[in-house]
Amino acid sequence: MENFTYKNPTKLIFGKGQLEHLKTEIPAYGKKVLLVYGGGSIKKNGLYDRVLSQLSEINAEVFELSGVEPNPRISTVRKGVEICKEQGIDFILAVGGGSVIDCTKAIAAGSKYDGDPWDIVIKKASVQNALPFGTVLTLAATGSEMNSGSVITNWETQEKYGWGSPLTFPQFSILDPENTFTVPRDQTIYGIVDMMSHVFEQYFHQPTNAPLQDRFCESLLRTVIETAPKLLENLESYEHRETILYSGTIALNGYLQMGYRGDWATHNIEHSVSAVYDIPHAGGLAILFPNWMKHVLPVNVDRFKQMAIRVFDVNPAGKTNEEAALEGIDRLREFWRSLGAPSRLAEYDIDDSKIETMADKAMVYGEFGNFKKLNREDVLAILRASL
Repeated sequence: MENFTYKNPTKLIFGKGQLEHLKTEIPAYGKKVLLVYGGGSIKKNGLYDRVLSQLSEINAEVFELSGVEPNPRISTVRKGVEICKEQGIDFILAVGGGSVIDCTKAIAAGSKYDGDPWDIVIKKASVQNALPFGTVLTLAATGSEMNSGSVITNWETQEKYGWGSPLTFPQFSILDPENTFTVPRDQTIYGIVDMMSHVFEQYFHQPTNAPLQDRFCESLLRTVIETAPKLLENLESYEHRETILYSGTIALNGYLQMGYRGDWATHNIEHSVSAVYDIPHAGGLAILFPNWMKHVLPVNVDRFKQMAIRVFDVNPAGKTNEEAALEGIDRLREFWRSLGAPSRLAEYDIDDSKIETMADKAMVYGEFGNFKKLNREDVLAILRASL
């Protein structure tokens, strides 16, 4: 293992009926609250009214920013920053999934910065301060409810980047599985792919002697694999929603990555794809990840064989290490396909016409990836295999 320091300041409030904690958590920060949410699903399922009821009980003055996109745009971040500065907002409350929370993180940081918040995303400026914010999670997927990372898209320039700061952890996150009951089947599938991808990004690392971390990753993956089909048969199962919700949080709250750095190359490539085509992030990951795995397999065949055996129950008898490893990768693709996730970019009507553009966007900061450094030719090979 590498040396490490771990700290996660987010208070996780998990379980049924926990929304009432808003009344005890928010008042310490002030009265002016910016409520940030997406396309309006929280109004249809009644969560919006329940949140406003809680805020009214503490006499909060509520301002709203709605319409956060699935791939949150810097233009929406700018609107939120403007509200915060003009109205003197004390606290931001994100009610939604990872996109809403990512947008909120950028608003929180941008509200304490004199320039364009895009400067923060592209690392032209560092975060020196941020407004406090909390979350009410409605989608099991990104883990953004308990980490400091965020991904923002600039649609005008077709750029999409991840960024983060120690100052952009939520103060608290309320996770009630019942708030995920109305998540549609396709979004549920995307969430499952997303959280599994986060685990794979961390599982494929270079440092040795991390057996406990490996088992953490493998057990989380197996839990999701066992639970996902059951959930898709009954989308309002509290038990299965609860398991998947908690899995998504643990997958990316830093718990799995103590002692090493994960890879994160596949996420970078997907960001370049969805920056150009605006496809669902997890849909892109489902397509790209197995092809990244096959491309980098020679780096450490034994690691892929371990995944195949421990996660996908591949029987290695009579097989070479490479054959066992490849079978594991194929089983991953088959599992995601069985859920209903895509396996080719063609399913989003993406051909090779902009493949060079996507590769250029992926390479904007040079070679990337911690398991294997990828260059432009590597990226092009993975994209071509994904068409």
